[in-house]
Amino acid sequence: MIKLMQTLQRAARPSLLVVAMLAFASAAHAQQKPSAAALATANELIKVTGATALFKPLIPGVVEQAKTPFLQQNPMLAKDLNEIAAKINNDLAPRFSEITNEIATLYATHFTEQELKAILAFYESPAGKKLLNQQPQIIDASMSFAQNWANKLSDVVIRRMRAELEKRGHKM
Repeated sequence: MIKLMQTLQRAARPSLLVVAMLAFASAAHAQQKPSAAALATANELIKVTGATALFKPLIPGVVEQAKTPFLQQNPMLAKDLNEIAAKINNDLAPRFSEITNEIATLYATHFTEQELKAILAFYESPAGKKLLNQQPQIIDASMSFAQNWANKLSDVVIRRMRAELEKRGHKM
């Protein structure tokens, strides 16, 4: 599960801005039923941004997790389960379009067709392409900085707690 989450995190990097834009979309622009043109533009936006990359590991991850209880009962099933899992992954691959279709629908209901076209134009521009290209490195560096910062902050908090406990007569 941790490996799946790490894979999901890496895959999400190029599309984080797009997902963030979805999260903060104005309800005033929401449509009841998106037009075919809005859905087509949303699908193009998904392709350009790689917005579905985050979800690529889902089917294989679910299949892999489903093997666990069988392997716990009988580790000798590993070879057969690996063969079965490969077949199931292959059989379920077309279902990935369900995720893509839902994401396109979400875009098309949270943004007008004109907004989607403007967002798409940005991502197709040199600045948008550079953002998509550079975003993974920026996110990696940001995550690394935040982790180091949190570790240093933790040291400060622990020292302060220890000092306060000692002031209250607790030996540390």
